[in-house]
Amino acid sequence: NQIGIEELLDFIINFMPSSDELPPLKGKNSNGEEIERERKADGPLSGIVFKTIFDPFIGRVSYLRIFSGKLLSNSVLFNSTKNKKERIGQLLKLIGKKQEPVSEAIAGEFVAIPKISAETFDTFSDPNDVIIYPPPTLPEGALSLSIAPKVKGTEDKLGNAIGRILEEDPTIKIFRDNETGETIISGMGELHLDVTINKFKNKFGVEVKKGIPKIAYKETITKSANAEGKYKRQTGGRGQYGHCFIKVEPLPRGAGFEFVDKIVGGVIPRNFIPSVEKGVRQAMQKGVLANYPIVDIKVTLYDGSYHPVDSSDIAFQIAGSMALQKAVKEAGLILLEPIVNVEIRVPQEFVGDIIGSINAKRGKVLDMIPSGSTHIIKAQVPLAEMANYTTELRSITSGRGSYTMEFSHYQEVPPHIAQKIIEERKKEKEGKE
Repeated sequence: NQIGIEELLDFIINFMPSSDELPPLKGKNSNGEEIERERKADGPLSGIVFKTIFDPFIGRVSYLRIFSGKLLSNSVLFNSTKNKKERIGQLLKLIGKKQEPVSEAIAGEFVAIPKISAETFDTFSDPNDVIIYPPPTLPEGALSLSIAPKVKGTEDKLGNAIGRILEEDPTIKIFRDNETGETIISGMGELHLDVTINKFKNKFGVEVKKGIPKIAYKETITKSANAEGKYKRQTGGRGQYGHCFIKVEPLPRGAGFEFVDKIVGGVIPRNFIPSVEKGVRQAMQKGVLANYPIVDIKVTLYDGSYHPVDSSDIAFQIAGSMALQKAVKEAGLILLEPIVNVEIRVPQEFVGDIIGSINAKRGKVLDMIPSGSTHIIKAQVPLAEMANYTTELRSITSGRGSYTMEFSHYQEVPPHIAQKIIEERKKEKEGKE
C-alpha cells in the first residue's frame, strides 16, 4: 500500500551518507599488495558485481555497484578478478521493475549490464590502475533439505536450474552427498529455501520435491572373528572356483580400512590377492546390518585354495565378499551415527530451555560462555536430532537465537534407537523391491 515509503526515502536522503562521504575502500593491486581507493567520481574506475540474475527475455543480467570513477555504455570492461576484458553494451538504470538506458554511471550509482560473463563479487577496475576488492564472508547455511526432480526425465533441466540459482544467490549451497546419494540444498532458513525451491518451478520450469536429508549412518564391528568364503560353480564347460579365509578386527574410530595379506606358500596365487580385497571392499560398501557402509575394520587374508583351471578374478571377488559378510556377523556389528558440534547463541533467559532441548536430543553440553547479554552454549548432538532445529530454536527464543553446527565424529547409536533404524531401513528396501 506504499505506506511510509516517502518517509523512508526522506530518511535515506537526509541521514544516510553519500558515496563520497564514506572512507576509502581497501583492496589489492595486481601484485597482491594492499592499497586503498578513494570513492571519487573523477578517480580511476572500480566497483563490484554484487548480483546476477537470469531474465527470461534478456538472459544473464549483472548488477554493478560503482565505487569510484565512471563507467560508460558501449565500452570495454576490465574484470580484474578474472584478469580479462570484455565489451559491454547498454548500461541500464533500474527503477523498480523498469530498466532505463543510461549513457554512464559514476561512483555511488548502481547499474545493470546484460550478457556479460562476470560472476557475483567479481571486481572491475581501470586496467591501468588495477584493484581487486575482497569478496564478503558469506554465512554458513542454517538449514538443509534434500531435493529431487518430481518428474523423471527432468534431471538435466534440474541441473541447469541449479547452475543458474547458484550464480544468482551465493548464500545458497547445492551439492551431492556422496554418502547418501542425495542432492542437498542449504540456505539461511525455511523462508530462504522455500523461495528458492519455488524459483525452480516458477522461473526455470522444473518441479522439485523436498525432504529431510538422510543421515549417513555407518556400520562397524566390536570384536574379532574369522570366516571362510568359498565360491564353487560347475557348468558344462569351465567352472568358477575361489576360496579364502579371513580374520576381521575392529580399528579405532575414524581409522578407516586396512587389508593385510598373510598368504604364504602360494595357496592363493598373487594375482588373485587383489581380487579378494576388491570383494571385501564391495561387501563393506553394501553393509550387512542395515546396508550402511562398514568402516574402521582390519581384514587379514591368511589362507585359501585355488583351482588351476577354474579359479578367476570374479570367483575370488565373490569368495572375499562372502567371507566378509560371514565374519562381521560374528564380530558384534553395531550402527554408528554422525555427531555434530553445535554452538548456540541465545539471550540469558533462554539458557535453561536450550539445555533442556539439548538433553532431550541425546546431546551433551560441553561449555557455556557468557557474552554480554547473551550466552554461547557449546554442545555435541547426534545429527539425526537436529533436523528441525531452526524451527525449534526460533520457537524457544521467539526468533532471538542462532546456531551453527559442524561435523565432529561418529559414535555408536544406542541399541533401542539402532533397532528402529534397522527396521525402517528394511521397510525402505522392501518398498523399493
